Amino acid sequence: MRLDKFICKSTSLDLVETRLVISQGQIQVNQQIATDAAMQVHENNHIELLGKRLFARPSQYFMIHKPAGCICSNKDEAYPSVFNAVGLQQSEQLHVAGRLDADTTGLVLATDDGRWSFSITRPEQHCPKVYRVSLAKPISEKAIEQLERGMLLQGESKATLPAVVKPLSPTDVELSIYEGKFHQVKRMFAATGNRVKALHRQQIADIVLDIAPGEWRALSQHEINCFS
Repeated sequence: MRLDKFICKSTSLDLVETRLVISQGQIQVNQQIATDAAMQVHENNHIELLGKRLFARPSQYFMIHKPAGCICSNKDEAYPSVFNAVGLQQSEQLHVAGRLDADTTGLVLATDDGRWSFSITRPEQHCPKVYRVSLAKPISEKAIEQLERGMLLQGESKATLPAVVKPLSPTDVELSIYEGKFHQVKRMFAATGNRVKALHRQQIADIVLDIAPGEWRALSQHEINCFS
């Protein structure tokens, strides 16, 4: 991880304070003064602050039920940050594994473990993301065939991986996809001539959303191990 992230994870300093002590030459990595906040360090490195060795706290893993009208960011922008929206503290150290649009609701995973989140998002993991999709028009058999075969979206050089489509009503479907392209679900249905009215993520791999909108909880060890 980055040196500044390691310092935040092993002290009570925030990111601004951490970068200050790094720039002042107060940090040593393997007996060498380190002044680059972006320097990559590892858990087995010997890292000291003013002569005291630092050890990173255990990683944190959370489930969030994202409400509509917030963004998967650490800071408020045009919309409030999802962390502020649900009242999850220490959000500066966390990042979202698999973002959702501002108007999309449902399951968000947050962590300070970069390797863990990378294993969720890389296509080779073949990690299913399950969505409940409400459509403007009834879904057609042709559209289901297109989605389940894989389709080339505008601006992409490769077709999407085959999806799994489970109709729930004429205008509601459960959709499982195995990658996370930009606005992928909305673009897939737009390519079939339909429009997504509401989108809700209810599951990632074996982790199923089980808390109310606007709530969060720590993941169980079993849930964490899904991607370890």
